[in-house]
Amino acid sequence: MKKIVVLVLVALGAFAVYRKIQADRAELDLWTEATAGDA
Repeated sequence: MKKIVVLVLVALGAFAVYRKIQADRAELDLWTEATAGDA
């Protein structure tokens, strides 16, 4: 039973990190797109 709880926590943690990376990357792309016209 304890193993399942640990696995779920690890999966949630990995998913949260993955989502943050995706969000940061998307934001960076938007920023690059928005500022590309000025350069």
